[in-house]
Amino acid sequence: MAIRKIVIHPAEILEQSCKAVVKFDKKLAKILDDMYDTMIEFDGVGLAAPQIGLDARIAIVDIDDELGTIEMINPRILEISGEQTGPEGCLSFPGLFGEVTRPIYVKIEAFDRKGRKYTLEAEDFLARAIQHELDHLDGVLFTTKVSRYLTEDELKGEESE
Repeated sequence: MAIRKIVIHPAEILEQSCKAVVKFDKKLAKILDDMYDTMIEFDGVGLAAPQIGLDARIAIVDIDDELGTIEMINPRILEISGEQTGPEGCLSFPGLFGEVTRPIYVKIEAFDRKGRKYTLEAEDFLARAIQHELDHLDGVLFTTKVSRYLTEDELKGEESE
């Protein structure tokens, strides 16, 4: 396992739709393991393949809950509902945070590292994190959804609430 370099904006790969994964093999497992190590190293809660320079529909999320690390290969959103507004940041935009409105509920379908299809329903922060990472796979950046940018003081205030 290895720490990969995070692609920082502006980089063309961050704004393009990624290709579907067709081989579920040891190479894919290594990418997923590296993505996890990289996400942890940079204190993230999610990471998408284009953020490490790969044109592949692969994303992971780990919000430190009972679900642990969620690996999503070729994910697609089946259903969304509700609305939530909250702070978001991105490893590809170091030090930049903004308020983003997203659905509060999401249901997805994806494959695991062994090619097994599954569905997952998520709410609140997990739903936010999943949608943020899936946006990356379509070249959509959180900065296109920001209603206002947040200062460090505002972020600290939200963390203490």
